[in-house]
Amino acid sequence: MEPIIEYFANISSAHRSAILVGGIAFFWMMESAVPLFRFEYQKWQHAWVSLFFTFTTIVVNFSMAFILLLAADWTVANEFGLLQWAPAINPFLFALIGLMLLDLISAWFAHWVQHKINWMWGFHLIHHTDTYIDTTSANRHHPGESVIRFVFTTMAVLILGAPMWLVFFYQSLSVVLSQFNHANISLPAKIDTWISYFIVSPNMHKVHHH
Repeated sequence: MEPIIEYFANISSAHRSAILVGGIAFFWMMESAVPLFRFEYQKWQHAWVSLFFTFTTIVVNFSMAFILLLAADWTVANEFGLLQWAPAINPFLFALIGLMLLDLISAWFAHWVQHKINWMWGFHLIHHTDTYIDTTSANRHHPGESVIRFVFTTMAVLILGAPMWLVFFYQSLSVVLSQFNHANISLPAKIDTWISYFIVSPNMHKVHHH
């Protein structure tokens, strides 16, 4: 666990960008090999729209990243937050619990709220108006939604007292898993079912969009 903590505590912007681009490239190739749906569309033309919104998402998050850094450093320095107050535990369990709680607040709860509050839904609708869901759709977010998600992520960091290495670890996993569950790929039924017990699979996620 220590090498992972060390890596994400010092991860560079270049490495974070490589994770984003590498994930899209990998799942793009898988979509060509084993598509879940046989879409009749211009894949590159469709991708440019989604990639534009991916770019705006990156701009929003990078421009406000210092707030997240300050929040994480403050919680650790002041031992504030649920993870800071909890008894010392194995680093693996600390990471596992932290990742699940970060996802609950910054992803699941933020997503749920956007489906319930009209003005937030107006932003989130950009994501749901994509009629051809593929891996490029993962970060198809209106800049307003990117701000909302950032606010919820910052709230999660403050509530949990999450150190920055854990936040970077979570964000890296989150972007790849989102690319995966939006990807238009067909997995063997048993594998898809098994995966869906732990993470959202493409076949499971299609219900949300279709």
